[in-house]
Amino acid sequence: MRLRALLDSEALGLRLLGGADELDRTVRGVMTTDLTDPSRYLSGGELVLTGLAWRHGPQDSEPFVRILAAAGVAGLAAGEAELSGAGVPEDLVRACARHRLPLFAVDEDVAFAAITEHVVRQVSGERAGDLAAVVERHRRLMSSGPAGGGPDVVLDLLGSDLDLRAWVLSPTGRQIAGTAAGAAGGRLPAQLRAQLAGEHLGALRGGRPGPHRVTLPAAGGGVTYSLFPVGGGRDLRETVLSDWLLAVEADAGEWPPERLDLVHGVTQLIAVERERRDAARSVRRRLAQEVLELVQAGAQPAEIAARLRVAVPVLLPGIGAAPQWQVVVARVEWEVPYGQPGIAGGPVAQAMLEEMLAGADRDPAERIAVAHTGDEAVALVPLPAVPARAAADGRPEEGGADPGAAGGRSRKGAAGGAGPGRGRTGGPGAASGAVAGAGLRAAVLLAAVREPLARALADDGRLTLGISAAVHSSEGLRGALEEARHARRVAAARPGSVCAAGHEELASHVLLLPFVPDDVRRAFTARLLDPLRAYDHRHRAELVATLEAFLDCDGSWTRCAARLHLHVNTLRYRVGRIEQLTGRDLARLEDKLDFFLALRMR
Repeated sequence: MRLRALLDSEALGLRLLGGADELDRTVRGVMTTDLTDPSRYLSGGELVLTGLAWRHGPQDSEPFVRILAAAGVAGLAAGEAELSGAGVPEDLVRACARHRLPLFAVDEDVAFAAITEHVVRQVSGERAGDLAAVVERHRRLMSSGPAGGGPDVVLDLLGSDLDLRAWVLSPTGRQIAGTAAGAAGGRLPAQLRAQLAGEHLGALRGGRPGPHRVTLPAAGGGVTYSLFPVGGGRDLRETVLSDWLLAVEADAGEWPPERLDLVHGVTQLIAVERERRDAARSVRRRLAQEVLELVQAGAQPAEIAARLRVAVPVLLPGIGAAPQWQVVVARVEWEVPYGQPGIAGGPVAQAMLEEMLAGADRDPAERIAVAHTGDEAVALVPLPAVPARAAADGRPEEGGADPGAAGGRSRKGAAGGAGPGRGRTGGPGAASGAVAGAGLRAAVLLAAVREPLARALADDGRLTLGISAAVHSSEGLRGALEEARHARRVAAARPGSVCAAGHEELASHVLLLPFVPDDVRRAFTARLLDPLRAYDHRHRAELVATLEAFLDCDGSWTRCAARLHLHVNTLRYRVGRIEQLTGRDLARLEDKLDFFLALRMR
């Protein structure tokens, strides 16, 4: 608003005492003070209200006005309530005239609170209108072409025009954008991001309407955040692990409807950027899909290598040497009530794995390549090659890659441990993140995201994840894929809604299956499966098929019954018959693994 507008309201009781030619100044706020030097609390553009308690004599007016003028305030309003009818002192009027600072007198019957409320209401309304227009222009730009600064631009506008600090977060707590103002350039601490993401996901799964408000402890008291979903409109289980959220440091319950509508418009704008980035991943998804299909089809290594040479410049632009590769396999499964349609797990796991790996990477925009097949997602993770001498002595070559940065090593040297001290690059703490000298590590990858993902999965969802060792070339990719799948099965045998396992956790007999002599393999499988085969033959039953489906569903009665189109009680009867015929207990991990190996060695 302009200073001139203050004189248009008779209720404010303001009289202009000087500065008529400066009334077109913009008022950005209001401040009441009786300090001798209020400069530390001024940012420019304020209407300063004062009761003149700082003035002990004529000599005080000049330094006070000089400080206000240097701070760039819009104007000064002096109250007459304590002046006993004498009016505003002439020395103050002259000081304001010298510094070209507009001066108003406030009638003794008018409270400063009334002026403050009027100015704040006018300024907030104008800011909201201006910001809404900017948001609408930005929306049109983003719908017709690339957005110059992405969501950061809109969040900076929220900060500068509405004094709102805001951040865009992924469901894993990864910060995608944030208001520039504040500590660390607007970045939130990792623990706080994970808390906010977890609270948001818990509210979504609980069916609470948004925005979700949460107060978290902070220095000096609690801080309230309002959490707005970005996107939506589909089955929640399809999007809860991949949709973004907008976290605003304010209590939206105290906002007028106009401000709520404005922030909802901002979330729609951010959703456009979310869709744009998702579309940009299509090339990397296609590359991963092509490589995965070649590997699964048993293509020649030369053919797979040719496809990898195409992928390297896209995933790791600018590097000269071919990288090493890791494979990550993930599966997201939901309990589905009997008779109801299920959720396609592959696309859900793909979107979730992209977000998870983006949070583990230092340059996520260029390195994510995730495909899906059936109910699982498969990620190809390139690791920049570490020079041999540097890898051997634990230090980078001159001009080479730092082994403590995002790099990789040979299978022999890969650590990838699920706990501290499992690597060989200096023990615990040698790697600073999930992508380090040893590549991806299961425990580190899940450390920051376990809490929010567990809130998203609630009581009816489960995420299991397996990570292979790093391999040098295309010849090792098929083994890496199988290794990651084996690791995921190990994770699936553990309790909890979010579980992961690395290659180093696999039992040696799983990795050595191809080298077991044929007669030993036949004897092992016959001992476990022959009683079931004989029963199936005599009774035209399907115990072997039931066993395979039960293990493939990780022992979930509901999922297995749905896959076989059986009632759960019928499935329990079949499993009980399997246990009776073989003398094994399918509730024990060891027996599950023996059956799994027997089925694989058929």
